[in-house]
Amino acid sequence: MNRPLLIVVSGPAGSGKTTLCMRLTESYPQFIHRVITCTTRPPRVGEIDGEDYHFLTRQEFEAQYAEGKFLEKAVVHHNLYGCRKQDIAKHLSAGYDALLNVDVQGAASIRNQAESDKSLAESLVTVFVRVTDPVELRRRLTGRGTDPVDEIDRRVAASEYELQHAGHYQHVIESGPKEADFLELNKIYLHEKKSRV
Repeated sequence: MNRPLLIVVSGPAGSGKTTLCMRLTESYPQFIHRVITCTTRPPRVGEIDGEDYHFLTRQEFEAQYAEGKFLEKAVVHHNLYGCRKQDIAKHLSAGYDALLNVDVQGAASIRNQAESDKSLAESLVTVFVRVTDPVELRRRLTGRGTDPVDEIDRRVAASEYELQHAGHYQHVIESGPKEADFLELNKIYLHEKKSRV
Protein backbone atom coordinates (compact mmCIF):
# COMPACT_ATOMS: atom_id res chain seq x y z
CA MET A 1 0.00 0.00 0.00
CA ASN A 2 1.34 3.43 -0.94
CA ARG A 3 2.37 5.75 1.85
CA PRO A 4 -0.09 8.63 2.48
CA LEU A 5 1.36 11.89 1.18
CA LEU A 6 1.48 15.34 2.72
CA ILE A 7 1.26 17.59 -0.33
CA VAL A 8 2.27 21.19 0.37
CA VAL A 9 1.36 23.79 -2.27
CA SER A 10 2.62 27.38 -2.17
CA GLY A 11 2.69 30.39 -4.46
CA PRO A 12 1.99 34.11 -4.47
CA ALA A 13 -1.53 35.41 -3.90
CA GLY A 14 -3.18 35.28 -7.30
CA SER A 15 -1.20 32.26 -8.52
CA GLY A 16 -4.33 30.12 -8.45
CA LYS A 17 -3.05 27.68 -5.84
CA THR A 18 -6.34 27.60 -3.92
CA THR A 19 -8.30 26.71 -7.05
CA LEU A 20 -5.72 24.07 -7.96
CA CYS A 21 -5.96 22.49 -4.54
CA MET A 22 -9.74 22.48 -4.73
CA ARG A 23 -9.70 20.80 -8.13
CA LEU A 24 -7.24 18.14 -7.01
CA THR A 25 -9.31 17.19 -3.97
CA GLU A 26 -12.48 17.17 -6.09
CA SER A 27 -10.77 14.87 -8.61
CA TYR A 28 -9.67 12.36 -5.96
CA PRO A 29 -12.14 12.62 -3.06
CA GLN A 30 -11.51 8.98 -2.13
CA PHE A 31 -7.74 9.60 -1.79
CA ILE A 32 -7.05 13.28 -0.96
CA HIS A 33 -8.39 15.40 1.87
CA ARG A 34 -7.67 19.12 2.15
CA VAL A 35 -6.17 20.21 5.43
CA ILE A 36 -8.08 23.17 6.86
CA THR A 37 -5.62 25.71 8.21
CA CYS A 38 -6.07 28.32 10.93
CA THR A 39 -5.99 32.08 10.51
CA THR A 40 -6.58 35.21 12.54
CA ARG A 41 -7.84 37.20 9.56
CA PRO A 42 -11.58 37.86 9.42
CA PRO A 43 -13.68 35.68 7.10
CA ARG A 44 -14.31 36.97 3.59
CA VAL A 45 -17.87 37.05 2.29
CA GLY A 46 -19.13 33.50 1.91
CA GLU A 47 -16.33 31.84 3.90
CA ILE A 48 -17.39 29.34 6.55
CA ASP A 49 -15.53 28.55 9.75
CA GLY A 50 -14.33 24.95 9.70
CA GLU A 51 -14.71 24.65 5.93
CA ASP A 52 -12.57 27.40 4.45
CA TYR A 53 -10.40 28.07 7.52
CA HIS A 54 -10.51 27.64 11.26
CA PHE A 55 -10.98 31.31 12.17
CA LEU A 56 -9.27 32.02 15.50
CA THR A 57 -8.68 35.16 17.49
CA ARG A 58 -5.04 36.16 17.82
CA GLN A 59 -5.17 35.16 21.48
CA GLU A 60 -6.57 31.70 20.65
CA PHE A 61 -3.98 31.17 17.93
CA GLU A 62 -1.03 32.22 20.09
CA ALA A 63 -2.21 30.08 23.02
CA GLN A 64 -2.49 26.97 20.84
CA TYR A 65 0.90 27.68 19.27
CA ALA A 66 2.48 28.02 22.71
CA GLU A 67 1.00 24.61 23.60
CA GLY A 68 2.86 23.07 20.62
CA LYS A 69 -0.26 22.29 18.60
CA PHE A 70 0.98 23.79 15.33
CA LEU A 71 3.24 22.17 12.74
CA GLU A 72 3.95 25.58 11.23
CA LYS A 73 3.09 29.24 11.70
CA ALA A 74 3.50 32.30 9.49
CA VAL A 75 2.65 35.99 9.48
CA VAL A 76 1.06 36.93 6.16
CA HIS A 77 -0.25 40.43 5.45
CA HIS A 78 -0.34 41.16 9.21
CA ASN A 79 -2.40 38.06 10.03
CA LEU A 80 -1.32 34.76 11.59
CA TYR A 81 -1.73 31.54 9.61
CA GLY A 82 -0.84 28.02 10.63
CA CYS A 83 -1.63 24.35 10.43
CA ARG A 84 -2.25 22.26 13.51
CA LYS A 85 -0.58 18.86 13.77
CA GLN A 86 -3.89 17.19 14.62
CA ASP A 87 -5.51 18.55 11.44
CA ILE A 88 -2.87 16.79 9.32
CA ALA A 89 -2.60 13.63 11.42
CA LYS A 90 -6.30 12.83 11.25
CA HIS A 91 -6.07 12.46 7.45
CA LEU A 92 -2.73 10.64 7.25
CA SER A 93 -3.60 8.20 10.05
CA ALA A 94 -6.81 7.29 8.21
CA GLY A 95 -4.78 6.53 5.07
CA TYR A 96 -5.68 9.66 3.10
CA ASP A 97 -3.27 11.99 1.36
CA ALA A 98 -3.35 15.41 3.03
CA LEU A 99 -3.27 18.54 0.86
CA LEU A 100 -2.02 21.72 2.48
CA ASN A 101 -2.07 25.21 0.95
CA VAL A 102 0.51 27.34 2.82
CA ASP A 103 2.77 30.31 2.18
CA VAL A 104 6.55 30.06 1.78
CA GLN A 105 7.18 30.65 5.50
CA GLY A 106 4.96 27.77 6.48
CA ALA A 107 6.42 25.47 3.83
CA ALA A 108 9.96 26.30 5.01
CA SER A 109 8.99 25.43 8.57
CA ILE A 110 7.58 22.07 7.46
CA ARG A 111 10.70 21.29 5.40
CA ASN A 112 12.89 22.14 8.39
CA GLN A 113 10.94 19.78 10.63
CA ALA A 114 11.15 17.05 7.97
CA GLU A 115 14.94 17.14 8.29
CA SER A 116 14.65 15.55 11.74
CA ASP A 117 11.38 13.64 11.22
CA LYS A 118 11.86 10.66 8.91
CA SER A 119 8.15 9.88 8.63
CA LEU A 120 7.32 13.45 7.67
CA ALA A 121 10.17 13.53 5.14
CA GLU A 122 9.01 10.31 3.50
CA SER A 123 5.48 11.68 3.08
CA LEU A 124 6.31 15.26 2.07
CA VAL A 125 5.73 16.54 -1.48
CA THR A 126 6.27 20.26 -2.10
CA VAL A 127 4.92 22.23 -5.07
CA PHE A 128 5.37 25.92 -5.91
CA VAL A 129 3.04 27.69 -8.37
CA ARG A 130 5.08 30.45 -9.99
CA VAL A 131 3.80 33.62 -11.67
CA THR A 132 6.83 35.66 -12.69
CA ASP A 133 5.07 38.53 -14.49
CA PRO A 134 3.90 41.15 -11.93
CA VAL A 135 1.48 42.63 -14.49
CA GLU A 136 -0.24 39.25 -14.89
CA LEU A 137 -0.29 38.75 -11.13
CA ARG A 138 -1.91 42.17 -10.62
CA ARG A 139 -4.48 41.37 -13.34
CA ARG A 140 -5.43 38.16 -11.55
CA LEU A 141 -5.69 39.82 -8.14
CA THR A 142 -7.75 42.68 -9.52
CA GLY A 143 -10.02 40.25 -11.33
CA ARG A 144 -10.97 38.54 -8.07
CA GLY A 145 -12.64 41.74 -6.92
CA THR A 146 -12.07 40.93 -3.25
CA ASP A 147 -9.22 43.25 -2.23
CA PRO A 148 -8.69 47.04 -2.23
CA VAL A 149 -5.89 48.53 -4.36
CA ASP A 150 -3.49 48.99 -1.42
CA GLU A 151 -3.88 45.32 -0.48
CA ILE A 152 -3.22 44.27 -4.08
CA ASP A 153 -0.10 46.47 -4.07
CA ARG A 154 1.12 44.71 -0.91
CA ARG A 155 0.50 41.28 -2.39
CA VAL A 156 2.29 42.04 -5.65
CA ALA A 157 5.27 43.41 -3.68
CA ALA A 158 5.26 40.32 -1.43
CA SER A 159 5.36 38.05 -4.49
CA GLU A 160 8.93 39.19 -5.25
CA TYR A 161 10.06 37.72 -1.92
CA GLU A 162 7.97 34.58 -2.36
CA LEU A 163 9.34 33.87 -5.84
CA GLN A 164 12.86 33.72 -4.40
CA HIS A 165 11.84 30.54 -2.54
CA ALA A 166 10.66 28.53 -5.55
CA GLY A 167 13.98 26.69 -5.79
CA HIS A 168 13.43 25.08 -2.38
CA TYR A 169 10.43 23.11 -3.63
CA GLN A 170 10.55 19.65 -5.21
CA HIS A 171 8.25 20.74 -8.06
CA VAL A 172 7.57 24.11 -9.70
CA ILE A 173 4.55 24.82 -11.90
CA GLU A 174 5.03 27.74 -14.30
CA SER A 175 1.52 29.15 -14.08
CA GLY A 176 -0.41 29.70 -17.28
CA PRO A 177 -4.00 28.81 -18.17
CA LYS A 178 -5.88 27.22 -15.28
CA GLU A 179 -6.42 23.92 -17.07
CA ALA A 180 -2.73 23.57 -17.94
CA ASP A 181 -1.78 24.31 -14.34
CA PHE A 182 -4.18 21.65 -13.09
CA LEU A 183 -2.91 19.04 -15.53
CA GLU A 184 0.63 19.70 -14.31
CA LEU A 185 -0.36 19.39 -10.64
CA ASN A 186 -2.29 16.22 -11.43
CA LYS A 187 0.76 14.77 -13.18
CA ILE A 188 2.94 15.59 -10.17
CA TYR A 189 0.46 13.93 -7.82
CA LEU A 190 0.18 10.73 -9.86
CA HIS A 191 3.97 10.51 -10.23
CA GLU A 192 4.57 10.96 -6.50
CA LYS A 193 1.79 8.56 -5.58
CA LYS A 194 3.29 5.89 -7.80
CA SER A 195 6.87 6.40 -6.61
CA ARG A 196 6.26 6.56 -2.83
CA VAL A 197 5.77 3.12 -1.33
